[in-house]
Amino acid sequence: MRVDLFDFELPPSCIALRPPEDRASSKLLCVDPNGSPGLTDHIFGDLSDLLKPGDLLIANDTRVIPARLRGVRHAERGSANIEFTLHMRLDSSRWRAFARPAKRLQVGDRIRFSGSGTACFADNLDAFVDSRGEGGEITLAFDFSGSVLDAAIAAAGEMPLPPYIAGKRATDKRDEVDYQTVYAARDGAVAAPTAGLHFTPELINNIERAGIEIGYLTLHVGAGTFLPVKAEDTADHKMHSEWGEISQSLADKINKTRQAGGRIVAVGTTALRLIESATNETGTTSAFSGTTDIFMTPGYKFRGVDMLITNFHLPRSTLFMLVSAFSGLDCMKAAYQYAVEEGYRFYSYGDACLLSPAKSVGA
Repeated sequence: MRVDLFDFELPPSCIALRPPEDRASSKLLCVDPNGSPGLTDHIFGDLSDLLKPGDLLIANDTRVIPARLRGVRHAERGSANIEFTLHMRLDSSRWRAFARPAKRLQVGDRIRFSGSGTACFADNLDAFVDSRGEGGEITLAFDFSGSVLDAAIAAAGEMPLPPYIAGKRATDKRDEVDYQTVYAARDGAVAAPTAGLHFTPELINNIERAGIEIGYLTLHVGAGTFLPVKAEDTADHKMHSEWGEISQSLADKINKTRQAGGRIVAVGTTALRLIESATNETGTTSAFSGTTDIFMTPGYKFRGVDMLITNFHLPRSTLFMLVSAFSGLDCMKAAYQYAVEEGYRFYSYGDACLLSPAKSVGA
């Protein structure tokens, strides 16, 4: 499909730079392509009333690490300041990262990162460029490994806010809390699974008291989620890969819920992508551990998810393509136009949608 089909006008004033103090007070737009009316306004705290007993909510328990590092290249040709955003761990000492400006780097270059002074080794965090890829991607091989490297990155790094927020204000201490879900448990993401940012412990209790189960998977969201689609046709876009895991117990719970007539409700596109990656054509979900680069555009047949909770996404992004695949392109364009007119807030710190699938999804 042509990428320009997924374009739309978005006033800059719609971009949320901070979340509300009460996470569950965010707006929630229910989108039902088969309903009348197809769009209804709620708040996120209504979620326990909008779902049904027997439904299974599946959320992503990844935790965002301070993955933005500022370093200095030391080489015979001179020094240079470079900013790195880690996006995928390869092993105990190597990370893939996006570098700015990457053109200043060559394989073998040494990088020294400044620390925060909170760890005795942080000021000596060094790495070398192990390899170069496309689009500013490089592989960093650190001198430290394992938990020592994790602690050094935590001391030297910054919370990697999305570029549409970081370009308008500086990251601060408040973001260290705001940009994590309340159920974050497993370190490894460099971007938050933002649909989950609306949950509070009280709302989770209300959901469970309503007879709705909650299960957790892990997908470590990478910085590739912010990369623009540069191709003119979706068939020519190379999707970034991310590591994820679905336990056997969660796979069993998904299958049991489906067999009992309950709905599988994905909290965010990250949860949806992993469930779809682990579900076969007959609708059976299996345990999963590995990387996925699944890319969904209109015409994709969803097998594992019945409803989707998600925030409002960028024009021409793979995430807007995904929601258009789920609920229909025309439906989602109408929903986004309605959201703009009604003052919904967009992107990571913005409001949310509860999407139902179109019976016949297409452009």
